[in-house]
Amino acid sequence: MGNKESKLEKFKERYEKIQIKHNLPSFEKLKQDFHIEKLCRVESDYIVREIRKFMSEKLQNYARFIESILNPTGASMFIFSIIKTINEEDKKILLDVYKKLSRIEVDLIELDADFSEQKEVEFVKTFYENWQGIKKDILRILGSVKKNWDKETQKDSNAYLG
Repeated sequence: MGNKESKLEKFKERYEKIQIKHNLPSFEKLKQDFHIEKLCRVESDYIVREIRKFMSEKLQNYARFIESILNPTGASMFIFSIIKTINEEDKKILLDVYKKLSRIEVDLIELDADFSEQKEVEFVKTFYENWQGIKKDILRILGSVKKNWDKETQKDSNAYLG
């Protein structure tokens, strides 16, 4: 256990030097939103690129989830259950979030194709800031889904399933 703690502490120290140099979000903030503490197990000279990869994984997961709600072709019953709970305003918010995430995904492809430490730094800063607003929108939609969930399940309780 001590070895893992020391790896994490060493990683934090390395990150804090880079954070100060580039005015990046704190380790704790990135850890809360993107679980970057797991990076202590990764050997890399480019910590910021590794952090960006963790951020991009979260972005892609949310983009695919929202995409399946907005375009439910072949979607699971779970997704259809969610769709039934959201109204037009929620769909507009989801579409806006999806457009933001898709635009950021294009930037990610560019970063993968043409590495630049400074571009990686800018991405981490910008996406962290954007994520704070995106997260609020997603939580708002999930609150609406949870509020309407039981209403929709009660309506469907007599539906034929098979």
